Amino acid sequence: MLQDVCLSVNAGEVTALVGHSGSGKSTLMHVLGLLTEPDSGQVLIEGKDTAGLSDGERADLRRDRIGFVFQSYNLLPQHSALRNVALPWSGRLREGNARAAELLGRVGLAERAGHRPGELSGGEQQRVALARALINDPRVILADEPTGNLDTDSEQLLLGLFRELADEGRAVLLVTHNSVVSDFADTVHRLADGKLEPALEAGAHHDVPESPEARTSSEGEVTR
Repeated sequence: MLQDVCLSVNAGEVTALVGHSGSGKSTLMHVLGLLTEPDSGQVLIEGKDTAGLSDGERADLRRDRIGFVFQSYNLLPQHSALRNVALPWSGRLREGNARAAELLGRVGLAERAGHRPGELSGGEQQRVALARALINDPRVILADEPTGNLDTDSEQLLLGLFRELADEGRAVLLVTHNSVVSDFADTVHRLADGKLEPALEAGAHHDVPESPEARTSSEGEVTR
């Protein structure tokens, strides 16, 4: 159970939330992502109080403003990578497919668009999941143990992508037990027995490799 938690995830920053199993990390992420309504207190998305919203309004806000990345990927096995990315799109199908193809290119998987999840490596599946999270251009990214099942190279690629998203002005929260991820973040919050400890500044992140897109070209606040 969370106890008097006050957490800000700022636009333009990568924030890490760390803690042992059972500390309340997943519960807090569900509250921040509007999947669980808190018994008391407020959840603010870009300064907007979400208290009192209907289920439909909360669903719309999640779809349009929050992107989720899960450790288990949550991809539909019967669909291609392109279709998995496009599924949450809220506009016309043709536009959604074009947007999905663009995002797969961004995460370095343009040539894998027609492959199903079972034909992709764990790192590739997680990048498909990240592309899906970006389909509606959310301002907040919530990632639950996003590197938990990845090898070192895939982990570094994914972290590079998260850094790009923060640099674009998004608020990025990474729930993790991995010290590599927490060292990479701008700010680290530790949760223990449902209580949040004072924030710490994390290690430098300048050694994180560039994303696949950067390699091939020259080129929010959430409060509980």
